[in-house]
Amino acid sequence: MRFAALVSLVAASVAIASPAAHLKKRASCPGGQTVDDAQCCIWFDVLDDLQTNLERRSPKPFVFNSMTQLAFSPALTASGQFGGGGSDGSIIEHADVELTFPPNGNLGGIVASERSIALAHNVSFADMIQFAAAAGVANCAGAPRLEFLAGRPFTSQASPPNLVPGPGNTVTRILDRMADAGFSADETVDLLASHSIAAQQGLNAGIAGSPFDSTPDRFDTQFFIETLLKGVLNPGPTTGFAEVLSPLPGEFRMQSDFAIARDPRTSCRWQELADNPQLMRTAFRTAMAKLAALGNDRSSLVDCSSVIPNPADDDTEPTLPGGKVADDIEGSCAATPFPVLPIAPGPTPTIPAVVI
Repeated sequence: MRFAALVSLVAASVAIASPAAHLKKRASCPGGQTVDDAQCCIWFDVLDDLQTNLERRSPKPFVFNSMTQLAFSPALTASGQFGGGGSDGSIIEHADVELTFPPNGNLGGIVASERSIALAHNVSFADMIQFAAAAGVANCAGAPRLEFLAGRPFTSQASPPNLVPGPGNTVTRILDRMADAGFSADETVDLLASHSIAAQQGLNAGIAGSPFDSTPDRFDTQFFIETLLKGVLNPGPTTGFAEVLSPLPGEFRMQSDFAIARDPRTSCRWQELADNPQLMRTAFRTAMAKLAALGNDRSSLVDCSSVIPNPADDDTEPTLPGGKVADDIEGSCAATPFPVLPIAPGPTPTIPAVVI
């Protein structure tokens, strides 16, 4: 599955434990499925609706819709102001406010679609966002099967502005915002694995759908490899907002990705993920679980992860793109040499746009 990305970042590394407050209550659903809790049955209907009306119809920004949960600031709360509700669905309930925030630009279509599906099935907007992200990722070969917990509240308060980091921000600004929301520098990099299955839409409208790596249908490490290649061209006739030179025709490179990949605070984690698909999957799953619970008490939620389909396997090995060599990699982690990777056969590829 490919995702239209509009700028946002995020991550984590805490152990994932099943909510303890709910005893196992094996139940049969109307469709014949068996789940641990009868409350999970409704999500099979939501999944069918998503797959029929959204995910199979065209790529949508499921993951990046969920990234809006970074509108969560304990520091702002400590100052006596409302610091955002985290994973509370406010971008749907208060779309008139939050869609005016620059990092949420171009999300109007998916917000409206998810709102419609949530209302049709009487599930909370907050749960809808997390479920759509997990179900969307499951359509990508090589992806981890994400955790999905249900039971978030139906009501929310509009988020304050300026809490979701954007692609034009400095690394320091991004890491400071992430730290306030509870994420470390390594966790920020882990969440950026979402860019492996992403494409930009609004940063350069002239080349809408240009992906961030050469394999936007696969959840793989090519994003972490290709972001370190020397930038040599503009994929479009003009340079978009927060866009820097790309290594491959058709591939879009965000300024923030370029900078985080090379910053000493994050470069070693970036390089660590570049040739380790299993670590990338595990770290992303853990990071997304932390993000999805932001602002919620996990013990009050019901584990409905069994509704999420198992993604297809992908055993493709990490490679340098055709036409590239080791010298095209710009130094990442100063403490460790970049791993030796095979070179894909053929000439330098031109990356086709993702239909959004």
